[in-house]
Amino acid sequence: MADESRKRDSIESGPSQDSVDRRGFLKCMAWAGTGLVWTLSGGIPTSRLFGATGHEGHHDAGFSFVQISDSHIGFNKGANPDVTATLQAAIDKINSLPALPDLILHTGDLSQISKPGEFDTVDQVLKGAKAKQVFYVPGEHDFATDNGQQFLERYGKGTKGAGWQSFDHKGVHFIGLNNVANLKAGGMGSLGADQLEWLEDDVKALSASTPIVVFAHIPLWAVYPEWGWGTQDSAQALTYLKRFGSVTVLNGHIHQIMQKVEGNVSFHTAMATAFPQPVPGTAKSAGPLLVPADELRRVLGITNVNYMAGGHHLAVVDATLAGTPAEESIAILKGAAATAASKASSQPPTNTQTPQGQSAPASGDSSSSEVVQVSIDNFAFTPQTLTVKKGTGVAWTNHDDIPHTVDHDDHIFASSVLDTNQKFQYAFKEPGKFPYYCRLHPKMTGTVVVE
Repeated sequence: MADESRKRDSIESGPSQDSVDRRGFLKCMAWAGTGLVWTLSGGIPTSRLFGATGHEGHHDAGFSFVQISDSHIGFNKGANPDVTATLQAAIDKINSLPALPDLILHTGDLSQISKPGEFDTVDQVLKGAKAKQVFYVPGEHDFATDNGQQFLERYGKGTKGAGWQSFDHKGVHFIGLNNVANLKAGGMGSLGADQLEWLEDDVKALSASTPIVVFAHIPLWAVYPEWGWGTQDSAQALTYLKRFGSVTVLNGHIHQIMQKVEGNVSFHTAMATAFPQPVPGTAKSAGPLLVPADELRRVLGITNVNYMAGGHHLAVVDATLAGTPAEESIAILKGAAATAASKASSQPPTNTQTPQGQSAPASGDSSSSEVVQVSIDNFAFTPQTLTVKKGTGVAWTNHDDIPHTVDHDDHIFASSVLDTNQKFQYAFKEPGKFPYYCRLHPKMTGTVVVE
């Protein structure tokens, strides 16, 4: 019993041997990354220290591919003023890998607010990738302004519906899913009935021994529902995959490494190439996290995946842009969140409200002379519930470093995408209760009650 306890302790503190059991894997999601190769054989995970055998670069009967995610081209705030440079650094790192990957999978949020120029920059940088093919699935930011029209025109050729797809490569079946096109107020990511029906049909004729790789933007497991980090109908999708011996699910969205194994399914979320986000529960909300400038590239990176034919193995290795061990990234994120919280607690609260009755320039229906302000800050509407008289205008101002929207649940009003310090205003001419949400981050909800 004492030996077992010591074994658990050594696993929890980090990799101390060349092999880690399944229980250790589940307990050590935080430090799994560069420095460890996770190998899945028939859904059973084992690990070895990267470099321990000296043969990681040799895959005579297999191939490799790379996942990148969350480039957010167009973002220019403090968490990373030059996201184009870090995307270029990611491509440079891919091009310098010992074994040239066959494919690159981009798991969404290529752009910040889906502007044509942002997509142009993505295209220009990715032209320099030596990989033969690049496949994309959208993030919610890629669907921000036009419900994904530009994204699908550029990157959705040959896909189905709102951009889902599948293809086979050297014995592996790849499935790209879109779980950002059907977001509802208060909910999480969503696949929707049509895509689920397509998925069931897509895998029906495959042998159970076929290795499956699924890639989508929002995690297909409940990482942190309080922040919307999960997909509400993912359980249904996974029922179609449970008969397969090896299923690897690759996601982005949360901008940090997390892993989990359930049966034969291994879930893995990737670091971003743009900016980090807080570890769940260490901050008031999700959103860009400011880390010291000299540590930024230690929390950004890529994911390299190797397939060894015959054994049906997939080995997943994370690599930071700085070349430092990826298992160190979580500690950096926790430290940055603690610093931010300490700094916020030592400063007096900032009054972001405009006094009632003071007008402010805004978009939308602004015919009312009386305007009440709602602040968008820390991924929340403040006040969350607002009571006003008929004829009053309400103006929402975004104080976050990330774009948001203000959308009525039944489409009575809807803002454009609001970047930092941009406003939306609407005059309420009829009494009633008006619930609304952010269509990019649907866990953000509010209500205006008009008397």
